[in-house]
This record gives sequence, structure tokens and C-alpha cells, in this order.
Amino acid sequence: MSETEALLDRAAKLDKADELARLREHFVLDEVVYLDGNSLGALPRSVPGRVADVVQREWGRLRIRSWTESGWWTAPERIGDLIAPLVGAAAGQIVVGDSTSVNVFKAVVGAVRLSGGPEAGRDEILVDESTFPTDGYIAESAARLTGCALRPLAPADVPAAVGPRTAAVLVNHVDYRTGRLHDLPGITAAVHAAGAPVVWDLCHSAGALPVGLDEHGVDLAVGCTYKYLNGGPGSPAYLYVAERHQGDFDSPLPGWNSHAEPFGMRPGYAPADGALRGRVGTPDILSMLALEESLKVWEGVSVEAVREKSLALTDFFLECVAAYVPAGLVASITPEVHAERGSQVALRCDGAAAVMDDLIARGVVGDFRAPDVLRFGFTPLYVGFAEVERAARVLGEVLRGRS
Repeated sequence: MSETEALLDRAAKLDKADELARLREHFVLDEVVYLDGNSLGALPRSVPGRVADVVQREWGRLRIRSWTESGWWTAPERIGDLIAPLVGAAAGQIVVGDSTSVNVFKAVVGAVRLSGGPEAGRDEILVDESTFPTDGYIAESAARLTGCALRPLAPADVPAAVGPRTAAVLVNHVDYRTGRLHDLPGITAAVHAAGAPVVWDLCHSAGALPVGLDEHGVDLAVGCTYKYLNGGPGSPAYLYVAERHQGDFDSPLPGWNSHAEPFGMRPGYAPADGALRGRVGTPDILSMLALEESLKVWEGVSVEAVREKSLALTDFFLECVAAYVPAGLVASITPEVHAERGSQVALRCDGAAAVMDDLIARGVVGDFRAPDVLRFGFTPLYVGFAEVERAARVLGEVLRGRS
């Protein structure tokens, strides 16, 4: 049996034993190997019908009545409670709405205010130096607004860097370039030991692996819903505020939707209780309800099972790449150690942008990050092992053709 035949046989056996394989039929997919779910998840089949009903019946016929009769007004908290178990949170701590960038701003400024900020001698915001750009931009703006200095550093260096001057810490759970999984429990504990709150960005971990927000005492967290949660392009993000902080959480964006009496039209602001404090303006109902429908695919699905398959998929991909790609043409920058790996594999190679174009033309969709990184995201709900083998085999063919 040739190496290719052996890998094909392995893939078939792994697919046959895969307890999550049944979920693939719930998504709109084709013959393309789609390994870009870490940028935009696939469309769940039930979403178009749900959106059509929202537009035609709830908006078209019920109109304004749908705020109450169709549950539009309570959607941000209701959908937040659907996300909660996927990130290890109890109900009543997540509100859905706005973009990730807006929620990062709320969370970082809110964290500085929880710590007392410069008035309490806490005048530094620590931020992941390899963070997704918007987090860095927002953190810089939040620092100017609150009178703090911004201090970028590697997440692994946070425990040694936090101290009495730390006002807040912002870290990405998974590095968007490399797929490195950072130590949420350890970093959170170190920040707390220094008396400061920490904000975690879960964009590249929620829906791919267990997070444990409550278990590990996280203070605030944000995340998007269009990646591993498959909510659709531009679907609303979410904000987690731990229950113990909700009474003191002071959002820098106090909108009418987070007022204790939103329809009282009072001139002064009085914050609502609970997670509602994270709301700002009118919810984006169409995309929000599309997200709610998307989350139905998670019914009865264990995040632990998703994580197990994610690691198996990425292990198998790396094995196939080693078999099919000539030595020296790519180098993985994703950690081999499971405890340090998210649900993607990043490969560095010369001419990466053109290589990805060739892969896409041949039916293998990943993405490129400057200057030389090929990213492949593995969504365990719909990616199979035979697809992983095919992706690595095509990558080898493309690279041999270019060398």
C-alpha cells in the first residue's frame, strides 16, 4: 500500500468513527474543501427559512408588534444565553450586539474603571503585542481616554509584568496568525493576583474548544459569532460581564437600550441590572435572529467532543502535510503541543499569497496573512478527515509545481 493509499484509508476510518460527522448535513456545503471557518463559518441550512420568516411575517405583517410578540426586545440576552454554555458561562452574563471592536472598547474601558484606573494608581493597560489589529487600536484609544499608558507584550510575559500599576489586561485566547492557544487559566490567575481585571478576546476559540469563563474566574470577555459559531457575515458580537462585576460595570457607551427604564426617556442615565448593561442601541434584529437560528446546530453537541475532533483534524493535517509536501517548502508556526494549539494550522512559505490563490482555484479554501502565512481553519462541525487529506495532497502538488 502506497503512502497516499494508507492516508486515504486512515481518513476513511476516521470519518466512519466520527461522532460529529452527522452534523455536516446541517450546513450548505459543496465539493470544495472549506478550511476558512476561522474567518467565516458555513451557512446552516435552516437559516434562510428563518430569515425569510423574520422578514416576511415578523417584519412584514406584525411590524412593530414583533418587538414584543416575536421576542425582538429580549433577543440580545436570549441569544447570549445560547452562547453561554459554549464558552463555559452561566446564563445571565452575556449580551449579544454590536461588533467585536465596539465590545472590546466597552470591556477595556469598563475594566479600567473596575480597577479604579489612574486615580487608584493603576495607569497601565497591558495588551497582547501580537493581537488582532482592531484590539490594539481600541486598546490604544481606551488608554488615551482613561489616562493610561499602553504596554504591548507577549501573553506569556503577562504574569511577570502585571503589578500594582496594572489597570487592565487584554489578551487574545488564540493568536489569529499562528493558531497558538494562550494560557487563559494561568494568565487570569496572575492578573487577579495583581489585583487587576482581565479581558479575553474569544474570536478564535469560541465554538472550537472549551473556554471555561466561569470556572477560571474571567472578568470580561468579547467574541465574534461569524467564525466557529457560523452566524453569518457581520453577525453581531457578544460581551461577557461576570455576574460579580455587573453591579459595578460602568460602560463607556451608555445607550438607551441599557437604561434601567429605556422607554421612560429620562434625561439622566441609570444603568439596567445584569448583562443588559452591555447593550447600547437598537439591536440589529435581522442578523441577530439569523445567528439565533445558526446556534441551533449546537443542540446536543459537546464542546469537549468538538475539541477532541479539532485536535485530531489538525494532527492529521500536519501528518499529511509532512507526507505530501517536500521538505523545506513549508514550516508550521502552529504549536505541536495540544495545550497550546487552537483549531487552525498556519504554515509559512515563500509566495504564500500566490500559493493560496492556486489552492483556491483547485478547490481548497484557506486564507493568506501577510507576509508569508497560509492559514487553514478546521471547523469540527462540518470538516471531515478525507477533506483534510485532500487539502494536504493538493498543497503538496501546488508547491511541487512551483519549486
